[in-house]
Amino acid sequence: MGRMGISEIQPPHMSAPAARYAHGMKVSGPAEMIFTSGVVPTMPDGTVPPTVEGQARVVWANLFEILRAGGMAISDVVSITTYVVASDSLQTDLATVMAVRDEVMGEHRAASTLVTVPALARAEWLMEISLVAAK
Repeated sequence: MGRMGISEIQPPHMSAPAARYAHGMKVSGPAEMIFTSGVVPTMPDGTVPPTVEGQARVVWANLFEILRAGGMAISDVVSITTYVVASDSLQTDLATVMAVRDEVMGEHRAASTLVTVPALARAEWLMEISLVAAK
């Protein structure tokens, strides 16, 4: 079996990504993969933080738990899809969600899509994230 590798794809005839993410990620060779559901901002005790920043931090903590349980780390993430509820504070909320993503990702890049939605399954959820990881 060959060695698995993950590399960023940045086509030379495209402009750079609009933020700290990769246009695409290539996974080569044998791999284990994790595909998460949309992970929501519910803490282990069932509560949900009232702010989008608090929710982003809980979602990422929950994602870290899934990665750890699957034997992976943030450096194995290849794709992130973030859903943020559109509200009067949307621009601030988007900036906050992206800042938390950048903080937890550190120097690691992944493909990333950010989508605004009118609502999520529960009224108290302001955002959720699903991701794909490969190792």
